[in-house]
Amino acid sequence: MKLAVIVTTYNRPDALAAVLDGYATQSDRDFELLVADDGSTAETRSVVERFAAGAPFPVRHVWHEDDGFRAAAIRNKAVAATDADYIVFTDGDCVPGPRFVARHRSLAERGWFVGGNRVLLAEAFTRRVLGERLPVGQWGAAQWFAAWLRRDVNRVMPLLDLGDGPWRKRAPMRWDGLKTCNLAVWRRDLVEVNGLDEAYTGWGMEDSDLVVRLQRAGIRHKNGRFAVPVFHLWHRENDRSKLPENLARLREVITSDRVRSRLGLDQYASALATHSGANS
Repeated sequence: MKLAVIVTTYNRPDALAAVLDGYATQSDRDFELLVADDGSTAETRSVVERFAAGAPFPVRHVWHEDDGFRAAAIRNKAVAATDADYIVFTDGDCVPGPRFVARHRSLAERGWFVGGNRVLLAEAFTRRVLGERLPVGQWGAAQWFAAWLRRDVNRVMPLLDLGDGPWRKRAPMRWDGLKTCNLAVWRRDLVEVNGLDEAYTGWGMEDSDLVVRLQRAGIRHKNGRFAVPVFHLWHRENDRSKLPENLARLREVITSDRVRSRLGLDQYASALATHSGANS
């Protein structure tokens, strides 16, 4: 199974560098990493190029011009740019633990997508992590427990690995709260639903829309909690002026029978056909 990690970013090169450092220390290095760049300046490109020069796996930079918050669009472009069978979506402010890729691979199962969760870092602690380049992705339980006691993080229970079992499939139709900062989907399922809907611009709800349509296509939710947490670096709240519009769009999708996005992966049909051929 070919696996790709798609890391979405926008003009936060210090956070992205910390995230990339986390992928350099993965126990499973048999994957491709694509930085899905929503229009950042040249500083971000430099971070990616420096990392790619010494990375133990292929690294690609997928970029489009800055025209506002278009996370759905740049993620679709990154999906179209890889021939991986299995896609792990995450963000450029979410540091992975050392077994993040390995555990996502172990949870992969046809007919299911996997939703993981986050440990939130406090503002002051985030500044320290970035300023001192603390390798938090490699920290052990004692260090994280001490950080929790200092209120540097909001919780530590997600760091437990509870293994696999039927309990991971107890909420197959759950969609609320699942986010593309930690979501794994088979490529063929993304193609079936036409990827993310690029009609969502501005912050919010494009990930919920994707999950609802995946479930309508017969793909079910598998719980990735207590297996694949990420450490979410603090940032100021994104502009949410488009949220009412996006919520209305999501409500329309929920009450319809629509499976495919109206503005999605089929825009990149030639790239998708090329990569599908590579996998056939």
